[in-house]
Amino acid sequence: MTTGFVHLVGAGPGDPGLLTVRGRDCLRAAEVVIYDYLANPLLLEEAPADAERIYVGKSRGHHHRPQEEINALLVEQALSGKRVVRLKGGDPFIFGRGGEEAQVLRQHNIPFEIVPGVTAGHAAAAYAGIPLTHRDYTTSLSMVTGHLDASKDLDHIDWAHLGAGSGTLVFYMGVANLARIAAELISHGRPASTPVALVRWATLPSQETLVGTLADIAAQVVQNGFKPPAVIIVGEVVRLRNELRWFDNRPLFGKRILITRSLDQAADFAARLRELGAEPLLCPTIAIAPLHDYAELDAAIADLADTDYLILTSVNAVDAFFARLADCGKDARALAGVTLVTVGPKTAAALAQFGLCPDLMPTDYRAEGVVALLRDKVAGKKILYPKAALARDLIVLELTAAGANLCAPAAYGSAPPAGAASALHTALADGVDLLTFTASSTVRNFIDLLRTDDLPLATAIPVASIGPLTSETARQAGLDVAIEPEESTIEAMIEAMIAFFSKM
Repeated sequence: MTTGFVHLVGAGPGDPGLLTVRGRDCLRAAEVVIYDYLANPLLLEEAPADAERIYVGKSRGHHHRPQEEINALLVEQALSGKRVVRLKGGDPFIFGRGGEEAQVLRQHNIPFEIVPGVTAGHAAAAYAGIPLTHRDYTTSLSMVTGHLDASKDLDHIDWAHLGAGSGTLVFYMGVANLARIAAELISHGRPASTPVALVRWATLPSQETLVGTLADIAAQVVQNGFKPPAVIIVGEVVRLRNELRWFDNRPLFGKRILITRSLDQAADFAARLRELGAEPLLCPTIAIAPLHDYAELDAAIADLADTDYLILTSVNAVDAFFARLADCGKDARALAGVTLVTVGPKTAAALAQFGLCPDLMPTDYRAEGVVALLRDKVAGKKILYPKAALARDLIVLELTAAGANLCAPAAYGSAPPAGAASALHTALADGVDLLTFTASSTVRNFIDLLRTDDLPLATAIPVASIGPLTSETARQAGLDVAIEPEESTIEAMIEAMIAFFSKM
């Protein structure tokens, strides 16, 4: 049997965006991924769906697998011919025991590759606004592991060198031994007033930073209940945090915001929230589903030559209509002479993907806006309005009353996605700062998916709603609508969130 290959990949400090391009490529080709608890689980999504995922996480006092077993597992998987990714938090060769694992692989003649990662010390300092070197403060840097048994003699660390120098010190995994570390540095020449920063869960929205001095930092840890894992940064450069702080003072930093819109439409929303410092929780309560019967829509498509107006009220409507248009053997040319009406800039952008621009767009991005725009234009006109199976009847009733010949076939259906109830329960149990709803259907499904013990939690959380109709549905369900933008767009909704949290 052909021997496999092992990629020792640094997963970075936590933020999945800090994985290197090479690390991503290795994951995408993996047959087995062996990962630890400091590697962001989101990175596992880069691996093929059929790749085996093996957790070997370790945390202080709770070793899931001893290092010897991890070494043996790497050898076993590689000798079975598998392409293995060993995904390690930070960098494999900086206090990651990657050197030991590589040695074991070499002993068994297993080929391997080292893929460096952003190490926690560098990332923690950068995301806390602390330059590890600065020409006005220091040009030297030392990295030390603080993960030691406090009962053992620490003389093998060159405390005299670390204490007497003026360079920046970075201690990994040293919170449990912080009092001894501070005492050793002071006794070996570092002024007790030397600033110290502890950075926990660096690069994530849950990042916490505690600043003190060698004299008081251990007491502050106890007073604030500051827990590991954390990186300890010692040196005058810590004073620059107030000036250079950028990550944890963003407007939505640390806010856990639940997104209920469909997964295929949530990516841009979630990305924007991350840019603003929030932790988006993707818990879609709705997913687009195909119809069992497209006969009515197909008949309407066949009659496009006699159609005057096509109304598209959402991105989903655009995608569903053009997918069916293609299934019927037609393309955008079939819409020649048809007046195109879209609701909102996102729908217009979706239409542009098919090389078309809307002829009309209401200023009110709701069904009411469509009615107001077209009421005086459609008497005697034929209108095609492909819609969601459960859409409101307002456009149909109002424009028919205005004299239009309106055809409104369902173009797509919707249903809660599999596992939605469990995902919501977990998110609410872990704590949520804001619920977001972008349609009444997301509200109704959200309520239907809640367990009995979840409802009190949900009703106590403020809600951001995209518009009046969604807000009305949320209030009728007993939810606390605290945010509703003047314009019914995601961008306006996010701006309203920022204003809301800025007052808290």
